[in-house]
Parts: sequence; structure tokens; C-alpha cells
Amino acid sequence: MIATQGLRFQYPQGPSFIFPDFSCAAGEHLLILGESGRGKTTLLHLLAGLIKPTGGEIRINDTDTSKLNNAALDRFRGQHIGIIFQTAHFVESLSVMDNLMLSPFLSGKNATKETALAALNRLNIGHKAFEKPRNLSVGEQQRVAIARAMFHQPAVILADEPTSALDDHNAHEVLSMLEEQAKLSGVALIIVTHDKRLKDHFSKQITL
Repeated sequence: MIATQGLRFQYPQGPSFIFPDFSCAAGEHLLILGESGRGKTTLLHLLAGLIKPTGGEIRINDTDTSKLNNAALDRFRGQHIGIIFQTAHFVESLSVMDNLMLSPFLSGKNATKETALAALNRLNIGHKAFEKPRNLSVGEQQRVAIARAMFHQPAVILADEPTSALDDHNAHEVLSMLEEQAKLSGVALIIVTHDKRLKDHFSKQITL
């Protein structure tokens, strides 16, 4: 579960944002919509612990992440938060399999190549496990990105504009995969986007 209260952020010599309170329970899906300049990326970075709020709190399960120091926040993110970006970021010199194994290694979690392959197979991309990411299509890369985010069994999945660069078919496919994988794992799924094609797909949503 993830919830915010009184969350705000001020950039030095830059804009300030005050965000609405919200919560997303385990197994729930939340859509956060907003046009450019409304603070979508800032909010996602706050939820992910990549930046710290000026005020308010972000609670994931029983932990107020806004109170953690940087080292503790890095550990917490690695263990409890999965992030999917609009453009998948991989270590290009590593295979798909090794990119998946890198995440639990850095967060101190135990993982095996068998469980990594199972995660890829759930998204019908297991046959590409030993390919380099550059040899995959954009849609295949997004499948791998979803598998990687889900692999360490996080409490929360944050998806940053996961469909805005995709055509209607691939956007629908990626959205369905996200929802299916989140439901199977019982995690809270938050999608932050300006892609209004998703608006009718979510019963729970807020607009910045």
C-alpha cells in the first residue's frame, strides 16, 4: 500500500508543487493524469524516493519514506519499489537475463536465473533471455522492463508514461500486461501519464 498526505515540493529557484492526497492499496490500480508542467514527473520521483519532499509524507506499507536518509532510501527502493519508464533503460553490454539479475543483486535480494526466466516467460519474452536489449523491438523492451520491475516482488509499481510512445495496439498490450502482472503479484500499481487514451480504463484516478 502507498499513501501520501500533505505532499509538496519546491525546486530551488524554480516551481513549487502541492499534490493531492491519495492512497493505493495492494492490488489496486491508480491513474495519475496531468499535462506538461503539472508536476507528473516530480510526483513520480517523489514516490520513487529519487527526490525528497519539501513537506508532507509518503507512506509505503508501514514506512514513511520521507523520513529515511539517502542510504536507507536507496535500500528501501531496491527492495519495495519497481519503476517502469517510458523508455526502457538497460545496460546494453549485458543480456536481457543479466539485466534482470542486476536489480536483485544491487538491492541485496536473493534471486536465481530460473526465477528470472519464469518472470520473462510470464510476459512471453523468455525466448529473448540471452539477447542483448538493442536486438529487441520497442514492445519487447517494454515487456522486459515490466518483468524487471516485477522481478524482486515490490510492494509498489510506478509506471512513468509507459504507453505514450506506443501506438494504440502496443499501448493496450502494455497496459494489459501491467494490470495482469500487478494483479497476479498483489502490488499497488500507479501509472503517471498525460496519455488520455488510458482515462476510461481506470476507475480510480486523479488529475494534477
